[in-house]
Amino acid sequence: MQKILIVEDERDIADLVGFNLERAGFQVMKAHDGISGAEVAIRERPDLVILDLMLPGKDGYGVFKELRRDDRSRDIPVIMLTARAQTEDRIQGLEAGADDYLTKPFSPKELMLRVQAVLKRSDGPPGQVEITYGPFRFDKNALKFYLDGEPVELTSTEFKLLLFLTERAGKAQDRNDLLRTVWGYSDEVHSRTLDTHMKRLRQKLGEHAAMVETVRGIGYCVSSL
Repeated sequence: MQKILIVEDERDIADLVGFNLERAGFQVMKAHDGISGAEVAIRERPDLVILDLMLPGKDGYGVFKELRRDDRSRDIPVIMLTARAQTEDRIQGLEAGADDYLTKPFSPKELMLRVQAVLKRSDGPPGQVEITYGPFRFDKNALKFYLDGEPVELTSTEFKLLLFLTERAGKAQDRNDLLRTVWGYSDEVHSRTLDTHMKRLRQKLGEHAAMVETVRGIGYCVSSL
């Protein structure tokens, strides 16, 4: 049974989300402030965290950063669930590395669909456990990336993007395909976030940044060797 941690200070919302998750067959844990939420996530290592942003003790972004800094929780997928509904808020959440972003008020059915989509994406791609392509090496089990044999810290989203492109090297990948593969959605917010992620990826690739090409009018491509 997959475990999901709800970090939400409004107990009626936490209870509503928990009820729907349990009905869908998940094991549910709850925390009602940011400090305990981070502690529970790191200690229990749930399969997914549903994270409110406006929390007492430590806000949701502080919790998210703490989870990403700790090896025990770095790869746990996170859905941000918040009343911050402006487009820029959604972009900020997704660019921070959240796996999804849902605003309140929300449909419990939509939340369940997003939970299932994120968990499915987090199962990891099938096929070879390790992929090597030129200076790139991917360890799918550990979600680790190596450049010229040296480890490079990628977010889970950056890892998925670069792996998807590398497995299809030499062929331009449509923006919408990339959006659906990594985030599960294709909309303006995610499209803007995609470009930011690609910019950060190139910065991390250093002298190999040119291997990730922009294909005007289509999307992106990892160049052929």
